[in-house]
Amino acid sequence: MKTFLLALMMALTSFIPAMAADNGHAHSNDWLKPAEAQYVCMMNNKVFDKPQIKIDVEGKTYYGCCSMCADKLKNDASLRMATDPVSGKPVDKASAIIGADTHGMTYYFESKENFDKFASGPMPEMKHEPMHEMGMKDGMMMQESPKESAPSPKNNESHQQHH
Repeated sequence: MKTFLLALMMALTSFIPAMAADNGHAHSNDWLKPAEAQYVCMMNNKVFDKPQIKIDVEGKTYYGCCSMCADKLKNDASLRMATDPVSGKPVDKASAIIGADTHGMTYYFESKENFDKFASGPMPEMKHEPMHEMGMKDGMMMQESPKESAPSPKNNESHQQHH
């Protein structure tokens, strides 16, 4: 009986990755939904289920999930900009049309037409940022002083994982 169970477990572990590879990034046509700016951490480009910290900079409103994100958005103008994936043009996150995919990642568009065009296509492959760009050093999260608690992301990852 143990041999049978072991063989069954081995068969399943080799079968499941093959199934995942076949389905890859197959998504329905509704993989991208409009997102309200107040629910987006514009530093990490993730959508949350609660409103984020409002950050006013030069008469424009941005949002971040924690004081570290707020400070970075205030002090680095390049973090307040994104590239429209359709036109390739720069877009200010404060005035962009924002879309969120099924993983909570956000995309910024200069127009509703560009949003619609992008949403009608296939979902892009997920990109993983190098650890040093995510505030990590040697595989460890760099510590920040907790000044305020951050809301939970929609996809239930922890605040530390999301940075």
